Amino acid sequence: MSKDTQYVARLPDENGHIDYPQNEHETWQALYARQLGNLPKYACDEYQQGLLDLGLSGSKIPQLSDIDAVLLKMTGWKTAAVPALISFERFFELLANKEFPVATFIRSKDEFDYLREPDIFHEVFGHCPLLTNPSFAKFSHAYGKLGLAASKEDRVFLARLYWFTVEFGLIQNKDKSLRIYGGGILSSPGETLYAMGDEPQIKPFDLVDVLRTPYRIDIMQPVYYAISSLEYLDEIAEMDIMGAVDEAKKLGLFAPLYEPKSKAS
Repeated sequence: MSKDTQYVARLPDENGHIDYPQNEHETWQALYARQLGNLPKYACDEYQQGLLDLGLSGSKIPQLSDIDAVLLKMTGWKTAAVPALISFERFFELLANKEFPVATFIRSKDEFDYLREPDIFHEVFGHCPLLTNPSFAKFSHAYGKLGLAASKEDRVFLARLYWFTVEFGLIQNKDKSLRIYGGGILSSPGETLYAMGDEPQIKPFDLVDVLRTPYRIDIMQPVYYAISSLEYLDEIAEMDIMGAVDEAKKLGLFAPLYEPKSKAS
């Protein structure tokens, strides 16, 4: 999470207000309008309700204080403005304190379709609606506390759990229909349609399998893990996650389902 970035976050003033220029509001508007059409068909019900609860504007970048007012009331969470990418240590510390990091910049037009690092659209539109949900909020808090206490080596395994749940998680209903809850998919029109198509593998969630699955951040995911409902996150939070990390270490990683980065087109 601590890598070089081309973006510079906009800092809040003494009242917590961030002044975004009009062209950045227009980027938010275009991203919002493009993805909003996909949500009724593909997003899980809890996300759609959270989007309504937050009352996000489709025409301008929201102020974090407005989001905080809703989250604090519903689940006790709030946002934390951060300068683009942050360290694992800071990331886990924030989650353990029920603070969700939000990078206060928005992508440039040349990265409109795909962004390798989280911007405010990804964080607020993709993740914050589900932080109104008790199961998602509880899981995020438990994950932060685990990560804060974990070793550097164990955090690499924990990153895979976050990746295949909070970022790229799916729900497979009893009728086998799929819904999205992962913010990395929900904030990406391209990945939304790809994840709901026939190309990727959809596997039932298994904690040790998830911890053994390598991923790349710069490609569409070749495999997703699906839980049975958002409430299943409560069960994951109660699992012996660190024991599963030890088991994953013993078994080793699965072979990647993608080409090495140096060879990939």
